[in-house]
Amino acid sequence: MNKTGSTCTVTPSGGKDDSAAVMDAFKQCGKDGNIEITEGNFNIGKVMDVLNLQNCAISIRGKLTWSDDIQYWLRNSISVTYAGRSTAWRLGGNNFSIRGHGQALFDGNGQKWYDQNRNNSNQNGRPISLTLWQAKNVFVDGIIWRQPQFWHTFIAHSQNITMTNLDMNATSNSQWSTVNTDGTDTWNSKDVFIANWTVTCGDDCISIKGNSTNIYVKNVTCHESGAMCIGSLGNPSTTPDYVDNVLFEDITAIHSSNAAWIKTYPGVGHVHNVTFRNIKFTDVNQPIYVSPCIYSYSNCDASRLKIRDITWENITGTSRYNVAAGIHCSGAAPCENLRFSGIDIKPKNGGQAQFLCSGFDKEKSGLGCTGTCPGNWPQQLKGNH
Repeated sequence: MNKTGSTCTVTPSGGKDDSAAVMDAFKQCGKDGNIEITEGNFNIGKVMDVLNLQNCAISIRGKLTWSDDIQYWLRNSISVTYAGRSTAWRLGGNNFSIRGHGQALFDGNGQKWYDQNRNNSNQNGRPISLTLWQAKNVFVDGIIWRQPQFWHTFIAHSQNITMTNLDMNATSNSQWSTVNTDGTDTWNSKDVFIANWTVTCGDDCISIKGNSTNIYVKNVTCHESGAMCIGSLGNPSTTPDYVDNVLFEDITAIHSSNAAWIKTYPGVGHVHNVTFRNIKFTDVNQPIYVSPCIYSYSNCDASRLKIRDITWENITGTSRYNVAAGIHCSGAAPCENLRFSGIDIKPKNGGQAQFLCSGFDKEKSGLGCTGTCPGNWPQQLKGNH
């Protein structure tokens, strides 16, 4: 690492662990400075935690490869509180940018993680690639992810975040699936703008979790994913979760599990003012889905987490089976003001699309419900209804 004035330049060591040099650059130039990570191959063998960035411009043109020392990461990855999750790299502070110029490549050595996880669910210590934590006024642009360890990104306790032109891909090359390699999740954050992403992942493409406000997602293409998702929310059931003012717009989902959906546990809080607009998809298992009892499929009508003022507008494409929508709202807190227009979903193998509805005013919704939706309706279908 070389410092000239207020600029710190990091060049590859040629095979050694470069994380100390990167951290040195953050320490010396993270305030009122510039950090340049040049072209070349960088090895990242240690956690990187920087929470005091201030008026800093970060430029990355190289490839950063995280080590496959799984035991190290399980022991040392940094807690991000949410659901016992942790991260390999945490950045926070005020007024900073990370520009990848379409060259920066983050390689998480994810195949090692997918294979050792053997299709099991979340593993404590399995790290999120990059977390924005207590970050304010941040711009992230032009970064490529390949084979992340876990979620690609996480936005937590942050405000005024813009993330554009990102390319993410988690694809397993073995018998074991990637399991929970979300594109991004927001939590306890507000004023987030996401645009021009291409994501291939094994779970939610964009997931809006508890206490997220003013989120705008535009022009995102999702492959093999859950596409646009509110949730999960409401766990633990005693802690209120709120989601307000979310717009998903101009989204494409290809061969995915869901497209435009809301999932909560039987909890408390609310989901208010969410719009899914101009969502196009091909071969999606269950495009529109709402559940108050995700995963357990029990106690569904006891949830007091209110879902209201939700709009699905111009939702078009092909469903894998004949169910286009499965919507069950809690009996204890029926959904209010669900609105549908421009819904054109056709089963890819022909037949009549089914729209299953329970727990909201069907007559005023504009959906044209064809039947009722049980509380234990599954998130993923295995055939026609």
